[in-house]
Amino acid sequence: MCLLHTLTSDVAVRVRGSDGIQLVQGPPKFTNHDSFQNDSSKNCKVSTFSRDGKLFGWCNGEATNIVNSADSTLLHSFDLPKVIGLEISPKNTILATWQTYTTGKDGTAGVPNLQLYDLKTGKCVKSFIQKKMQNWSPCWSEDEKICARNVNNEVHFFEDNRFDTIANKLHLQKVSDFELSPGDHPCKVAVYVPGSKGAPSFVRLYQYPNFSEPHSALANKSFFKADRVTILWNSKATAVLVTASTDVDKTGASYYGEQTLHYIAVNGESAAVQLPKNGPIYDVVWNKNATEFCAVYGFMPAKATVFNLKCDPIFDFGTGPRNAAFYSPQGHILVLAGFGNLRGQMEVWDIKNYKLISKPTASDATYFAWCPNGENIVTATCSPRLRVGNGYKIWHYTGSILHKYDVPDNTELWQVSWQPFKDGIFPAKPISYQPVPGEKTAEESKPAQAYRPPALRNKPVTSYKLHEDEPPQSSKPLSTEKPMSKTALKNQKKREAKKATKQENKADEPAEQVLQSNQNIAPDTMTTGDPETDKKIKNLKKKLKAIEQLKELQASGKTLEKNQLEKIQKEEALLKEIEDLELGE
Repeated sequence: MCLLHTLTSDVAVRVRGSDGIQLVQGPPKFTNHDSFQNDSSKNCKVSTFSRDGKLFGWCNGEATNIVNSADSTLLHSFDLPKVIGLEISPKNTILATWQTYTTGKDGTAGVPNLQLYDLKTGKCVKSFIQKKMQNWSPCWSEDEKICARNVNNEVHFFEDNRFDTIANKLHLQKVSDFELSPGDHPCKVAVYVPGSKGAPSFVRLYQYPNFSEPHSALANKSFFKADRVTILWNSKATAVLVTASTDVDKTGASYYGEQTLHYIAVNGESAAVQLPKNGPIYDVVWNKNATEFCAVYGFMPAKATVFNLKCDPIFDFGTGPRNAAFYSPQGHILVLAGFGNLRGQMEVWDIKNYKLISKPTASDATYFAWCPNGENIVTATCSPRLRVGNGYKIWHYTGSILHKYDVPDNTELWQVSWQPFKDGIFPAKPISYQPVPGEKTAEESKPAQAYRPPALRNKPVTSYKLHEDEPPQSSKPLSTEKPMSKTALKNQKKREAKKATKQENKADEPAEQVLQSNQNIAPDTMTTGDPETDKKIKNLKKKLKAIEQLKELQASGKTLEKNQLEKIQKEEALLKEIEDLELGE
């Protein structure tokens, strides 16, 4: 099934599944669209919108079709029944198609399986052999002046969609991946070269076509522990975020492997982003304003933090069950969510005021996307991630469900996505905190009851948490004093870290060690005449001294562990016991 749902402001949603293609209006009715002929093919393996949303294409197992999104007029139908990859260039000039590469029975080379078609004439302008599906599509700059492909560990550049001549090549040791910057000319390129034979991996930034000079790179960042990387440009092409990942964590702390986050700017600045909590990096996203980014990281419950371009934290959302972050297209709202093996809890935040708007739950969701209007959200449960309960929901960011669709029995939902629009079509609207009216009321998921042995089922329930959630807090400095220099700030951080480590070690010491370290405290010489009683009193006073030190740490603002809090609660009982022993009772 591949549905095109025309929503408010003429925004559509693409839904691809196992029972064909149709065009459906909505909301509020979601009825079939009169101008679109339903395609009931059960073999729709791929579909795509152009970047401006004006064209829509799909392959139904018989042909590859391109239609006008506004009135469903058929523009082209290509005799390509086995296409499983489709991409339309940014200005709707070229259609790129990819089919599985096959060789002859005798081992001879196969025919080119990556074709580029002129969407004005419908003619094939170039064919390539592209064996792997990963990164199969050529990459265009937004003005289409440059098109690039990774071929045999080097990047080939074509200009003005002339694919018969390679205009430039970027050849480093073994280029594994690259990303073109967004925006118009001049285009920038970020390339990744994996390390080998003890040498570190590195990412370099170049401005096209300045590749040949020894110092032509705009910036360079090298790092170890990188089997693969994810490169993410900001919207203004001034910096990239690089998430470096290893497949195996040699320390054994995580089966996710190890991840590190790096910031690289085109002005040459670079830094490793310091994340306050150990563990995996689940997601990193840029805000549309290109001046801040959000990272979700750390062992569960995960932390989420917004950083500025100096890689300093701006706001900490605390901890919670989350593994993804999504900025609205206008950059005024941020959604933190926990999908996949989590329960689908979402937190919708007003980024300007850092105020929570709503906390809906999309149970079993495997997909999330913002509508270009910055008002609506789609969540979906898709196959093959989950083969039961397939369907999707259209939400308002205040938590209201506007529409819900569940696929019929024995059918599958494969893909859902919004029709894209050019930037600026939908300006940001004032944020509302009141839920808007909807067709459906957001379901409040009931937490599963924990197992209780029969002997405890009629007794009061005692609440206990494995982890205490950290609350959200601002990281912005409150003082208006002149900012410190980089050296002074670095020294201050070292002093604070040293002080914190000292306090933690002090708090973790057993009570006996704490008392031994305080030699200046005179021992209590009072005795009862009974050596056994004196020994008991001495041990009890040691425990009281440890409790006093824990209370001092608590007063200084340090968060105590559960067992430390339980020790403090025993203070009165210890005092009573000492009094009884001293009185000989």
